[in-house]
Amino acid sequence: MDNCIFCKIIAKQIPASVVYEDDELLAFKDINPAAPVHLLVIPKQHVASLSDCTDAHAPVLGKMLALAPKLAAEHGIAVKTGPDGERSGGYKTLFNVGPDGGQEVYHLHLHVYGGPRPWRGLGT
Repeated sequence: MDNCIFCKIIAKQIPASVVYEDDELLAFKDINPAAPVHLLVIPKQHVASLSDCTDAHAPVLGKMLALAPKLAAEHGIAVKTGPDGERSGGYKTLFNVGPDGGQEVYHLHLHVYGGPRPWRGLGT
């Protein structure tokens, strides 16, 4: 898409702080972070939103979700289990869908947020 900022990032026309890339996905740091760690995971194929996905998109959606815990671990926000079994840490994933869902860029993207309780006001 000619005017899609995420397509321009994929095409390397706009710089981004890329944290992961393969043939299907790109992940990068959000330029306006809402948390200490705020990453975006996008498919390289343009799809406007989750509402536009079909069964054919299931593999890439699954790959996006499977990438989230790996990125969380690499960025220090993964869930940790202590010696007594107590859990700490954690992160949140979010798809904004459509104008009432808070979607601002119409290219499918998964937010991965983390840090000390960053999600207040982010659709809890």
